Amino acid sequence: MNSGRAAVEELYRVAYQRLVRSVYGLTGHLGEAQDIVHDAFTIAMSRPHKVRDADDPEAWLRTVALNLARRRFRRRVWMDRFLRKERPPEAVAAPGLDRIAVLAAMKQLPPASRETLGMFYLADLSVEDISKTLGIPTGTVKARLSRGRAALAEILGETDE
Repeated sequence: MNSGRAAVEELYRVAYQRLVRSVYGLTGHLGEAQDIVHDAFTIAMSRPHKVRDADDPEAWLRTVALNLARRRFRRRVWMDRFLRKERPPEAVAAPGLDRIAVLAAMKQLPPASRETLGMFYLADLSVEDISKTLGIPTGTVKARLSRGRAALAEILGETDE
């Protein structure tokens, strides 16, 4: 008897394309269908016993994927209604070359530094707001910002000189 994880891996090999085509029929967008099927497989990997114990694992996963697609559709309809009532936000200017370089450098940082720097510099959140959002002490936020700035300076080749 396959382990649950092995059952999900085998299901991925044999059913991925069929599942994408099924969801594509509902969404009409190939990229979105692929995203939804990947999300469905993520759910399956978090609950491998459901796949292993299902009478028809592919049908179970197809149901998960179609439910995800329906949920996205409902959210999109709700958001469209909301946006029709609201004034459109101001257009965001394209980033300059300096910002593009910084964003590329940030991708090389550990996730904790990246999220802290992003919230501070890109979303203009205060140290206190970041602390509340992440559930960490303000001192930790400050330390992450300091280490992140130092790492960015090194990646970008900047010195104090």
